[in-house]
Amino acid sequence: MAQNLKVFTSLWAMQPHDQTGVKLPLADVCAMVADAGFDGLAIDLGASDVATAHAVRPHLEKHGLTPLIVAFPKTIDSLRDTLVMAQDFGSPFVDVIGQVTPLTVDGMIPVVREWIAMAQDVGMPIQFETHRNCITNDLYSTLALLDAVPEMRMCADLSHFVVDREFWHPLSPRDMGLISRVLQRSDSFQGRVASRQQIQLQLDFPQHQKWVDLFKGWWREGLADWRTRAEGDCVFLCELGPPEYAMTGPDGVEMSNRWDESRMIKAWIEDIWRDLGGDN
Repeated sequence: MAQNLKVFTSLWAMQPHDQTGVKLPLADVCAMVADAGFDGLAIDLGASDVATAHAVRPHLEKHGLTPLIVAFPKTIDSLRDTLVMAQDFGSPFVDVIGQVTPLTVDGMIPVVREWIAMAQDVGMPIQFETHRNCITNDLYSTLALLDAVPEMRMCADLSHFVVDREFWHPLSPRDMGLISRVLQRSDSFQGRVASRQQIQLQLDFPQHQKWVDLFKGWWREGLADWRTRAEGDCVFLCELGPPEYAMTGPDGVEMSNRWDESRMIKAWIEDIWRDLGGDN
């Protein structure tokens, strides 16, 4: 059974990619990402648009980078055009951050099922990202959705749930078990370290190391579980967002270098994958 790790970064995270605030041309971004050994680039249609996706496509193709389409559908039907576009682009799946947000789980279930049916009809796999301000905003309702819709597959960006639930550190065994339930339904993973108060921490600050260790443990758990049940490519997306995701000082300058940090996470994940018996 062939299993491959594919590490991506995000176009959103590269605009700008560090504290200089300089937004590089798309050609330079793709060359930089490829030279660093990333396998692909996520195109976030919430942070950019379809025109940008088409503009970056030839540069992706030139450098052998795989596009990953991230969708923010505001209606049920609007996802279809994105699925068709993603299929044309060669995206391995569509990462859905659904902006249709019923107030109850009973209201959410038919929305999720319609999107899954639409994806099957188009022939483009989808995963639902754990994300605030969308249909998977809350950990508890997401777990209820997973119970109600067994075919629902996830993309685990656990930073959102850490902030959403304001988890105390160390997490209780109960809370750790809830996160494990998400990981067991996740077919891809995202790299960002959060605390109960901040969505994106600097990775080398001493006071943040307990959270770094927590997320490393979750990434190991998720990858280990994936290897027991899946085959093909496991996508891990390093997604360190620019301000205001990234914290800034009084001068407005970011407090760490996100490009360095994204490559740091990439190295961590590759080490974990090798330790689990996989080849890069």
